Amino acid sequence: MGFFLPGDSLLFIAGIYGEMLGQSFFNMPLVVIMTLIAITGVLGNIVGYWFGRKSGPILFKRKDTFFFKKKHLWQAKEVYDKYGGGAIFVARFLPVVRTFAPIVAGIVGMERKKFMFWNIVGSFSWVFSMMLAGHYLDKAFPTLKDHLEWIIIIIVVITTLPVAIKFIFGKTTIHSHFDEFGNPIEAPAKQEEEEIKS
Repeated sequence: MGFFLPGDSLLFIAGIYGEMLGQSFFNMPLVVIMTLIAITGVLGNIVGYWFGRKSGPILFKRKDTFFFKKKHLWQAKEVYDKYGGGAIFVARFLPVVRTFAPIVAGIVGMERKKFMFWNIVGSFSWVFSMMLAGHYLDKAFPTLKDHLEWIIIIIVVITTLPVAIKFIFGKTTIHSHFDEFGNPIEAPAKQEEEEIKS
């Protein structure tokens, strides 16, 4: 339900206020705070992966609701099919998709070790890059804090626009055929085309 909440912009602003954040949190160094945030990101994806392994296939047969849109699940699967294990890494930098990618990884039975590797690398890369960018840009441009509204808008547009365009106008290459257990299966037309080619 929280897939629409801010991610990139929130981390960027946290980086801008990194020193103040550290002082208010037991005087912790920024690197410790970033590490803790990255670890929570890893744990969050583990929950998604577990959920996908246990009950994910049911989602493909679930009807759309205000909070759940099946197309988001399909878009995440397309990223997974395109990038393989690296999809978990790529998805970290894509709003909405980052929520569903670990679920899809669980559904398709991605190897746990492979998932954990990309999960850890992706989470740490995402958190550290966003927060360090905010931290060092604030050092280079001390007046950055005076324009937070514009910064947030720019980051949201940059990170969300490609995904939004794909969701709204992009045609999914994934079919919507399922077996009796709710698992996706190949569309008949695609199967016939592959048989002809072979």
